Amino acid sequence: MNATSLLCYEERALVVPNTSPIVFVVDDDISVRESLEFLIRDEGWQVETFTSAEDFLGRPREFAPSCLILDISMPGLNGLDLQKRLAVERPDMPIIFLTGHGDVPMTVQAMKAGAVEFLTKPFSDSALLSAVGKAIHRSTALVARDTELRAFKARYARLTSREREVLALVVLGRANKVVASELGISEITVKAHRGSMMRKMGAGSLAELVNLAARLRLPRPNRKP
Repeated sequence: MNATSLLCYEERALVVPNTSPIVFVVDDDISVRESLEFLIRDEGWQVETFTSAEDFLGRPREFAPSCLILDISMPGLNGLDLQKRLAVERPDMPIIFLTGHGDVPMTVQAMKAGAVEFLTKPFSDSALLSAVGKAIHRSTALVARDTELRAFKARYARLTSREREVLALVVLGRANKVVASELGISEITVKAHRGSMMRKMGAGSLAELVNLAARLRLPRPNRKP
């Protein structure tokens, strides 16, 4: 395992621990909520149900694999409107839409916006569980990517201002001598800052450091060689 894949204890603490994926169900029909809760819980997943989109939005975000089973037609904020909100606020939340009637335009709109599945009631248990499994798989990958990025940001936050300056120039391919000249410090000092910065970032090589910087989308320095 390379250095960039290792997370320290502090970085692991950034994620709310959760051993089982969560399936959220938002539907104003109590019979649907109850039947889905039983079905999903029987598969070993956690499940939480909500009567409206507004109730769901009031629940604090949790950084754990999850998905949303969402009725498209509800009083107040409907399913498509909630999907638009989540695309901005919780982009790692895969959505499975439910509808009481087939509507091609709605289906196309939902799927283009990233929905995992669009099921028409009544639907089979196997179809629903297959969609949930696919959504959880997608969410797991998205949460892992987000967790890794937040860990990288935590590492970067531990750098001193000088170490950040050195990092920005090093990833551009500047040699220590050139970095020293641009920053107005000695080459020995650059080497010291570079070593400390590499350790804090968990980078075992220049290639790993460049990859980290790209993931963090760090701004390019204004200095010119």
